[in-house]
Amino acid sequence: MTAPTQRPKVTEREARQVAEAAREQDWRKPSFAKELFLGRFRLDLIHPHPLPADEDVRRGEAFLARLKEFCETRVDGALIEREARVPDEVVAGLKELGALGMKIDPKYGGLGLTQVYYNKALALVGSVSPALGALLSAHQSIGVPQPLKLFGTREQKETLLPRLARSDISAFLLTEPDVGSDPARLATTAVPDGDDYVLDGVKLWTTNGVVADLLVVMARVPSSEGHRGGITAFVVEADSPGITVEHRNAFMGLRGLENGVTRFHGVRVPAANRIGPEGAGLKIALTTLNTGRLSLPAACVGAGKWCLKIAREWSAVREQWGRPVAKHEAVGVKISFIAATTFALEAMVDLASQMADEDRNDIRIEAALAKLYGSEMAWLMADELVQIRGGRGYETAASLAARGERAVPAEQLLRDLRINRIFEGSTEIMHLLIAREAVDAHLAVAGDLIDPEKSLSDKARAGAKAGGFYARWLPKLVAGPGQVPGAYAEFGELAPHVRYVERTSRKLARSTFYAMSRWQGRMETKQAFLGRIVDIGAELFAMSAACVRAEHLRATGDHGREAYRLADAFCRQSRLRVEELFGRLWANTDDVDRRVVDGVLAGAYAWLEEGVVDQSGDAPWIADPAPGPSGHENVHRRIP
Repeated sequence: MTAPTQRPKVTEREARQVAEAAREQDWRKPSFAKELFLGRFRLDLIHPHPLPADEDVRRGEAFLARLKEFCETRVDGALIEREARVPDEVVAGLKELGALGMKIDPKYGGLGLTQVYYNKALALVGSVSPALGALLSAHQSIGVPQPLKLFGTREQKETLLPRLARSDISAFLLTEPDVGSDPARLATTAVPDGDDYVLDGVKLWTTNGVVADLLVVMARVPSSEGHRGGITAFVVEADSPGITVEHRNAFMGLRGLENGVTRFHGVRVPAANRIGPEGAGLKIALTTLNTGRLSLPAACVGAGKWCLKIAREWSAVREQWGRPVAKHEAVGVKISFIAATTFALEAMVDLASQMADEDRNDIRIEAALAKLYGSEMAWLMADELVQIRGGRGYETAASLAARGERAVPAEQLLRDLRINRIFEGSTEIMHLLIAREAVDAHLAVAGDLIDPEKSLSDKARAGAKAGGFYARWLPKLVAGPGQVPGAYAEFGELAPHVRYVERTSRKLARSTFYAMSRWQGRMETKQAFLGRIVDIGAELFAMSAACVRAEHLRATGDHGREAYRLADAFCRQSRLRVEELFGRLWANTDDVDRRVVDGVLAGAYAWLEEGVVDQSGDAPWIADPAPGPSGHENVHRRIP
């Protein structure tokens, strides 16, 4: 047996420093969500609701019409689920439509759609086949086109973007068998050799990797004379000698996903294929995700719309005790939750997408909140749909059809949506990422005060700086428009909810400040507390978006009354969740849970595990990604 691969040894502090160096340090543009966490309700940044240009609407709607016809006539979601593969002719048809180049500039052969219409397209495709939506999203949201758009050279764009717009599928390769959200331990290397780099390593969960033509690969360049080194991004031809797709992974959902394990052994990559400078790979990845993360909540919007349609139609015809089940309160509250949440989630995604298109605001927190909130709420909506459908919700679509009933794939949707709480940053990682951005202003002025490695003189200077900031900031958290009857009157019956958001944002900021004062340097270890802070912020952002969208629809005469009713229902539901979260900030079982976990890890409760049979075997928990030549058949395939 070979010895396990030696991965880079890093301390917790070093890992945090790598992550910190990769995040954008400056706030050059305003951010609604950042201000919200600071207790400043900047309604002017989102209201009146920003709107796309008429020409963008015309082109976007025209493409959606073509895409919808294609999905209705040429995509069989049940076939993809049954055969666990998207047919080549479906991908070829999407190429003909230009769907691979939705976000690529027309001068490179793309469609040049806005973020708003790109997301609407993903929601549409995902409603037919989530696996197909994932293929398009992985290609354009985090694959090669977006990093090239933001950081590529003119030559790279002119050479590669036309291919990516019409024919070539791309994939993003960061994760490794023992490296997920902690990239400081990245082991794949790119060693300079003349005008090339030589790549060695193994990448796990490479979405689109099985069928990709072009890859964006994150690898560690060793420091040497003339080379700064660090984690670096490269564009790699997928059929390069030395690349082997060793395995196509299979999952509980997204059965058509072309996701694999990819090995690099002595793969030569021209230096001209490096994206950005050495060491900029993680910054490129995170910047790409600022808008790329919006693709997941966009798919969740589509799922919510489908859940609502099925719930409405089924609940009207299924009778219990003499009347439709929708008329029974126990079921009705579930339908109301699905309808109100779908409205609010679409409001969040459309608002953040339009803000991204206008490029007037920094939306890194808004996009992250939409991803976090959308993935969690969509899962709950699908779960409620399964419950509404009862036994039929648990039964597969194929089984339903075989006995003569409508083939409703509710259980499949539940399986397909589950990955969104893990994809592109798990819920737990998103909590930490958003919390770090939310307290950025505090760390900027008081970070040295709680840094154990800072000198007394550094702490003294930080204390003076912090004193000035908090002397100006804290008094503003005491009172505001949210406490003034009649404020935000333009929102009509929704005005009380808008006032609630304003005063609650100040309460949230006060709670955060109190926690920082209480725990200081230990604040970063209070992950459960930080998660609740972020969840409150997500609810406040969702309420804000829902009210702004409802008012926009009322002003334009487009389902205004119905939109107000949905927004009101959502805000009432959301406020209950917010109040519960506030209560759990200080009254919780976090300390008790921590002690139990220590006992579990120490084996104190091993006796509780007796009486079961573990059939998982004795293979290693994490496969050893030792570098070297592959001993597997290459399962990579090209789609014509």
